Amino acid sequence: MPDLFDAAVAAQQQSYSPYSKYAVGAAVRTASGAVFTGCNVENSSYPEGTCAEAGAIAAMVVAGEREIVEALTVTVGDIPGTPCGGCRQKLREFAGPDAIIHATTNGGAVLDISMADLLPESFGPEFLLG
Repeated sequence: MPDLFDAAVAAQQQSYSPYSKYAVGAAVRTASGAVFTGCNVENSSYPEGTCAEAGAIAAMVVAGEREIVEALTVTVGDIPGTPCGGCRQKLREFAGPDAIIHATTNGGAVLDISMADLLPESFGPEFLLG
């Protein structure tokens, strides 16, 4: 997990969050072991910004990867910020129920949760693929 944390912190440092001042970085590890990162990018026309997790997932997809085995978010403040509802669904598209999602802070707080616990009774691609 230290490599994911370092990668997410590096992405967080590129966050464009002039409105909320809530910088977020994310890193996802794929089944091949590759790590992809993203940061939140706000927009003056709320809610047109993008979340860090979405950026990391987009980079992963561009690289041809399709399976997340572990993800990590890093946020400012004392309490780890877990992925928003939309990002939980985005992660679920590519992560199985046993994938671990680490919600962390720059100060070292950590919350580890499985994908199944983060988004219980979720809807995934297996419902549509026939």
